[in-house]
Amino acid sequence: MDEQLFFKKLDNLCTSKEIFYFLSSLEIMSDTMASGALQRISEVEADDNGLKNPGLLENEVFRALCFQFEFESSNLSNTGLLRALQALIKLRIDPQSTLMTRLLSESEERLGRGQLTAENLCALGESLLELESPSCETLEQIVSHMQEKGIERWSPREIVMVYKILQVTVREGKHWQNLLNRLNSVTLHTVSQLSPNFASVILNSLVVLHQTRAVPLVTALCKHSVKHVPYFTDHELVNVLEAFLYFGQKVQIFTKALERHVPKSICTMHPQTVSKVMQYCCKKMILSKPIFDAVAESFISSADRLTTDQIAAYIIPFGTLNYLPPSAASLFGKLEAVLHTRLRHFQPHTLLNLLHSCALIQRYPINFLPKIFSPYFLQKLQAQPPGLNGVAMSQLTQLFLTVTLECPFYEGPKLLSKYQVKACPTPHSSPDVHLFKRVKTGLLHLLKKRIYFASEVSTPYFYVVDIEIKLDEEGFVLPAAQLEEVHRRIALCVDGQNRFCAHSRNLLGEEAIKQRHLQLLGYEVVQIPFFEIESLQNTRKMADYLHKKIFPCTYGLSN
Repeated sequence: MDEQLFFKKLDNLCTSKEIFYFLSSLEIMSDTMASGALQRISEVEADDNGLKNPGLLENEVFRALCFQFEFESSNLSNTGLLRALQALIKLRIDPQSTLMTRLLSESEERLGRGQLTAENLCALGESLLELESPSCETLEQIVSHMQEKGIERWSPREIVMVYKILQVTVREGKHWQNLLNRLNSVTLHTVSQLSPNFASVILNSLVVLHQTRAVPLVTALCKHSVKHVPYFTDHELVNVLEAFLYFGQKVQIFTKALERHVPKSICTMHPQTVSKVMQYCCKKMILSKPIFDAVAESFISSADRLTTDQIAAYIIPFGTLNYLPPSAASLFGKLEAVLHTRLRHFQPHTLLNLLHSCALIQRYPINFLPKIFSPYFLQKLQAQPPGLNGVAMSQLTQLFLTVTLECPFYEGPKLLSKYQVKACPTPHSSPDVHLFKRVKTGLLHLLKKRIYFASEVSTPYFYVVDIEIKLDEEGFVLPAAQLEEVHRRIALCVDGQNRFCAHSRNLLGEEAIKQRHLQLLGYEVVQIPFFEIESLQNTRKMADYLHKKIFPCTYGLSN
């Protein structure tokens, strides 16, 4: 049969049974046709989970095909040899079998003799990368031969294959930075041609290979990824999100693309992909209500199928970014039900992070705090890396403060004082230096003397107050150092952009709980957000703003 007609018929067959029936009707076929048949069998019978029908390996026609390749390996064309090798690897044929050993040996011999074209090299490289432990020596030979062709003439497929090879060989301690520099430069000019899969693979390689200096390429790939968001597989999207996180990329249009894609696709997305989307939003401080609302609904319907780490990944960002979705009652009701049945399955630090995030948004984990404050749990927390570090101690202390101040009805065990910290600054607790300086200058203009306010004041209750002003019973400002006759304490919270979600006026959870607790501790909390003062052009306007904000009752009396 004519090869063109053969492949046309083969492509229309959808099961191995149809393919075997078709092949048994032929008296003779070339090695290219035979390898094409193997390739089609692998396409219809193998997926990421393995063989759909392991019985096909015992089929007489299949065994005859394998026999031909095993005993005629030296007479095969390059295309026939390498296509058969790719198909048999996909069909999970044992790499130690005689058939595979002969095909691999023949491929390596032809590689050593320089008989393989660029396309052949690519096919061999892709096949070897599918094996569990490919020969690094052979992979390096492939790269060497590829370089002879001239790196500037490589196709996107060849570029991707070399990146993947370099990933494997770098693990063995090989250094290819000079080649990588050239490869990164060439790839930059082909970005617009890359498919979703190729873009994802290259971004993943750049992460694995620590290419932190390839900024132009990373930026171009991240921007290119925007249009592919609806077409990425789960695995590809995870790779892309990891690259955004690793390289610190911020592309707002990428987030917009996620906002369009995730709510529509969340029902079919793998939980690990949803977890990575939430991690991306959390790390970048992106409060995307369309994504968070969709994730909340997904959690309500699928929480019982999630792992404990996935449960934490779904929920923690709600607390971190201080957001309650419309379905909050059902969301946290479902979380409580899941915790009741699976509490003992959570790792100590995962459980602490999860319950702390709930407290940030006033979803008090009362029923689970006796466990958290128990000596047994605290010992487990200590034993699991990173142990009882500053972050864990701060979370424990803040949980204890939460039940003390916000849940006076709680009668369970208390947190022992040795596990409490006096103060522990969180990543976003330090005030914006420039903003802080402007506010202090404005206050000095308003109060005339520096002695009338104190900055960065440590309280006995864990929190640090940005600026504290003391007043006596009649409302007069007292010197900051005075301890007697203090009737009112005003806490100024100078909230720079670092205390808000990105591109938003929504306070982060850690700042929201701080201001809530300061109020319960007797402070009059006055928020000075960046967006209210960034347009104030001089000290007099700043002083005027602060007067109106801090002393609204007397504002206008002196004018």
